[in-house]
Amino acid sequence: MIISILGIWGILLNRRNIPIMSMPIESMLLAVNSNFLVFSVSSDDMMGQSFASLVSTVAAAESAIGLAIFVMTFRVRGTIAVESINSIQG
Repeated sequence: MIISILGIWGILLNRRNIPIMSMPIESMLLAVNSNFLVFSVSSDDMMGQSFASLVSTVAAAESAIGLAIFVMTFRVRGTIAVESINSIQG
């Protein structure tokens, strides 16, 4: 519960830099993983552990895609500040 609250707090307060904004998301995924594992052990069921491995896979994919987006944004714009990225149009 505390890790989830810290993750939400980190997203709300750190809006200057995109990589710093993605770290609280990772901590919230860690909180979900730990909840799955604790409830899996307490209920003596393997389903929570399989969900935890799925969440870990999604978190790794999210980190890889986010890093690629950061690198491309930095190459094109020269900065990864959130204020300058608001002008991106698709």
